[in-house]
Amino acid sequence: MKLIKLSGLSLLAALTFSFSASAQDASKSTAKKAKLTENQLKRWSHLDLEKDSIPGMSVDKAYAELLKNKKGVKVIVGIVDSGVDIEHEDLKSVVWTNKKEIAGNKIDDDKNGYIDDIHGWNFLGDITKENLEYERIIVNKNLVDEKTYLAAKAINDKKIEEGTQAKGQLEQMVAAVGKADGVIVKTVGKPVYTAEDVNKIISTDPEVLQSKAIMQQMLAYGLPVVDLKKEIQKELDGFVVVLNGDNLKTNYRKVLGDNPDDLKDTKYGNNNVMGPDKEEILHGTHVAGIVAQVRNNNIGGDGIANNVEILTVRAVPDGDEYDKDIALGIRYAVDNGAKVINGSFGKSFSPHKQWVYDAIKYAESKDVLIVHAAGNDAKDIDVDNNFPNDSDDKVTEFADNLITIGALNYEYGNKLIANFSNVGKVNVDVFAPGVKIYATTPNNAYQFLQGTSMASPNVAGVAALIRSYYPKLSAKQVKHILMDSGTQIKNDVEFGGNANDKRPFASLSKSGRIVNAYNALVMAEKMSKNMKSKKVKG
Repeated sequence: MKLIKLSGLSLLAALTFSFSASAQDASKSTAKKAKLTENQLKRWSHLDLEKDSIPGMSVDKAYAELLKNKKGVKVIVGIVDSGVDIEHEDLKSVVWTNKKEIAGNKIDDDKNGYIDDIHGWNFLGDITKENLEYERIIVNKNLVDEKTYLAAKAINDKKIEEGTQAKGQLEQMVAAVGKADGVIVKTVGKPVYTAEDVNKIISTDPEVLQSKAIMQQMLAYGLPVVDLKKEIQKELDGFVVVLNGDNLKTNYRKVLGDNPDDLKDTKYGNNNVMGPDKEEILHGTHVAGIVAQVRNNNIGGDGIANNVEILTVRAVPDGDEYDKDIALGIRYAVDNGAKVINGSFGKSFSPHKQWVYDAIKYAESKDVLIVHAAGNDAKDIDVDNNFPNDSDDKVTEFADNLITIGALNYEYGNKLIANFSNVGKVNVDVFAPGVKIYATTPNNAYQFLQGTSMASPNVAGVAALIRSYYPKLSAKQVKHILMDSGTQIKNDVEFGGNANDKRPFASLSKSGRIVNAYNALVMAEKMSKNMKSKKVKG
């Protein structure tokens, strides 16, 4: 499931309204009092906590003070996601091209099993929508144990129970937002308006004031009104599908023609990494942009890494990803030279988790770092399931090349943790910016999106920087640099957006830190010098 969050635990809850060179210590830092400017918000993940009072990753500082006049090697970053708009003005120059393949000849020139895989591979074919994993488990109960089946059935039963009430609320919401939008359009005198336009409205008309309040809340989530309407309608449609039982009747996978329960059945999918509909690859395009949109070109935003190529693996639909696609997707990215792989997806059930575990171990054997989103359910994943992961028992890691990322808000202080972010003292490794992140979206557009989906590629970008300028460091070393060099946060923060639930930041991840590119590169430099020194002495 793609991990974008508009706000807190769910869209329904979010939108309900009533009519050193060593790690920095941030204990002396203070929250920025002034409201962030548009430009600051667009690049807050690049800013520096100490200098700007914004909990970014000190990326700009790293470029200005550490990377100036330095040359790195090209690093391939695998984006396992919904697909990427490889024609985007700010991405097309950083798209990976398979030089071993001849475009359009319908021959598997490099004999890797994928015909004409010029820019990656599409394991979904023409699929955009998919079932959730618990739905597939209910339909195919013979493939899982009784405990897993009952857990999946319990989720479906609960959704049905909640469905009638939620459906009514969302229907009211659709009507209220539609009406408010109409009032604002009439008031401002134009069909498309901004949050600034709404804020400027002065009126004594109760209907206008109510509409203003509603649309202020809508626009606060960073998406245009038209997209917010689509998201509300999508959630409403989802409840209708569950109430009608249609979620258990549709087999989206059959159009591919493969057996998703047979890992050896690999002849499926195609080379169209953008899929059949550009509108459906917003997520993957945004993730790719966070890592690699061209820096300093005065177009859109800036990527974290400046010397990368984006290899696209389309494997994450609107629904839950199949374990088979993720396992094969990871292997594909590894085999085609990726040194960092970003995985901004996740789910609570994984019937073929061993396939993915084996793919993670394969990546480790090939010295590839996997950066993974922690999830957006405001849960403790030391207790609750979140797949894929690197520990089958949530305690002992079977590999040391996967790093799990929680999401930060742009407000330093007790609201530092994004109110949707999962946490885990053992199973979340470190935090990074994940709220209102500005990056590429399809058709040469740019948007603010949020989720641990956005925090993960921020870290993947820093990892790519390290691997570019210090290529002899291993994936394991890069993982621990990211964790150990981060800015340490010692104060308490709200969990789940609950002002009454404050917890020590240090208790919410293994490192108790937030990723800092400047510190990470300083630590990488020291580690590299130590390695050279030991080699000379040896």
